[in-house]
Amino acid sequence: MPTEIERKFLVIGDGWRTDKGIRIRQGYLNRERGRIVRVRIAGDNGYITIKGITTGISRAEFEYAIPAVDAGQLLQMCDGRLIEKVRHVVVHKGTSWEVDEFHGDNSGLLMAEVELEFEEQTFEKPVWLGAEVTGDVRYYNSYLSQHPYASW
Repeated sequence: MPTEIERKFLVIGDGWRTDKGIRIRQGYLNRERGRIVRVRIAGDNGYITIKGITTGISRAEFEYAIPAVDAGQLLQMCDGRLIEKVRHVVVHKGTSWEVDEFHGDNSGLLMAEVELEFEEQTFEKPVWLGAEVTGDVRYYNSYLSQHPYASW
């Protein structure tokens, strides 16, 4: 079973800016406890993702490419607000970080995620990392689609 193991951090400063990034629009078809179904358009590519319940910092994740046209139609079926962001991939000391620069109702929020091979994996934190928010549901994209950062 595919497993996602990730840690999330707020981002401070601009030391992470190294590329133009890729535009992402995503929404949620289901966000019941124990399963979330997300639709995403990243650049010119469409995806559907099913995520299971989080245990520690791990959860089952199944992601499949779908035609971008289909993803666009599925986004119209989503409830809540769409998440709009630009994702920047930054490599720091051999570790790949995804820095999400949110727009729209979540404008001003900057978060970085690192995907790990195992929960206890160590890594060197870049100087532009702020507080860790792993496990804080307010920073889950599915939560942000219903409770945007601008309303906090």
